[in-house]
Amino acid sequence: MAGFDKVVTSYSEAMAGLTDGMTVIAGGFGLCGIPEGLIAQIKRQGTRDLTVVSNNCGIDGFGLGVLLEDKQISKMIASYVGENALFEQQLLSGELDVELTPQGTLAEKMRAGGAGIPAFYTATGVGTVVAEGKETRHINGRDYLLEPSITGDFAIIKAYKADRYGNCIYRHTAMNFNPMAATAGKITVLEVEEIVEPGELEPSQIHTPGIYIDRVIKGEFEKRIEKVTTRDNNK
Repeated sequence: MAGFDKVVTSYSEAMAGLTDGMTVIAGGFGLCGIPEGLIAQIKRQGTRDLTVVSNNCGIDGFGLGVLLEDKQISKMIASYVGENALFEQQLLSGELDVELTPQGTLAEKMRAGGAGIPAFYTATGVGTVVAEGKETRHINGRDYLLEPSITGDFAIIKAYKADRYGNCIYRHTAMNFNPMAATAGKITVLEVEEIVEPGELEPSQIHTPGIYIDRVIKGEFEKRIEKVTTRDNNK
């Protein structure tokens, strides 16, 4: 990796510098648009005591869920955690600290963090347990919570295609939290399906500019389906 060329050829190089106790922001929604190989590398490294920020924590045995198997995550900041039995077990036993955050608020926390905004007001969560311990302000006849933004030591994201400079495009709903997560990491690592040469991507189609990306690696993806529903043809 030299100059504007941000491509790395190994997962160990991609996640170099990640150490115990750091905060990792991960893109993805369910199992859609998750950086599968980067998550697997964190498991291989055995990095522990991590705070992980993501929409959810994968499922048992896949996605971020694999990091629970060796108790590498000490705190999870997420919107939804209902697909993971091991997550539930560690939460109820007190082994895992969990901060549930409304989905739109979580996305804005990432975006605001990447934009250098320390906090913002939102009406979401007023009058609920989400509001406990937070400043409330009455503005134009309505109550709002002050929500702190989020930044991480690392952000790990997944895109469909990128050039060597890190300019990337996402594919359909696999975009989800990835653009916001990309801006909120001190080091942002991008895993992609295809790497092209600079100039091959139409500038107007680029979703995340390379200025936000520090490392790019081409991955191989299982793209596991979270839930498969089939129809009985006899009906």
